[in-house]
Amino acid sequence: MPKTYAGICYDDVVRTYAQTVASVCMMQLNHPADAEDCFQNTFLKLYTSSPDFKDERHLKAWLIRVAINECKSTLRTRSRTLPLESVAQIPVFMKESDADSAPAVLMRLTPKHREVMYLYYCEEYKIDEIAKILGKNVNTVKTRLRRAREEFKQLYGGDDFE
Repeated sequence: MPKTYAGICYDDVVRTYAQTVASVCMMQLNHPADAEDCFQNTFLKLYTSSPDFKDERHLKAWLIRVAINECKSTLRTRSRTLPLESVAQIPVFMKESDADSAPAVLMRLTPKHREVMYLYYCEEYKIDEIAKILGKNVNTVKTRLRRAREEFKQLYGGDDFE
């Protein structure tokens, strides 16, 4: 009998949440090869640990939390080396013409701001849900989101962003 998580078989979990986990990893790392490694490690941890989930939202939150932790671990390891991409102003996976696009600007935010912006705007989590996922106080998330919006406005330009 295949493993199930919140009533969903492993293959379906991967198909359903692959884009979410991949996006979280790219938002955290801004480096495709490292993001792929963290993506794989996230689903490997799911398969090997077999946690119990209340429902699909709990499963999704767990996957996001594990992906973020995997990325932080990679960043700690990466901080001991100088990646080639850090020399370039524009990430290698983006064209120079895309440098001023909203996704490119989002990638230039500080990691803690990028993570709350992504979870709030892209994954559409509420602030209290983001706080649980990140293991932070609700007010900390509110502050980070406010500062992230300010940083985004400075980099992207315009006063209409909220």
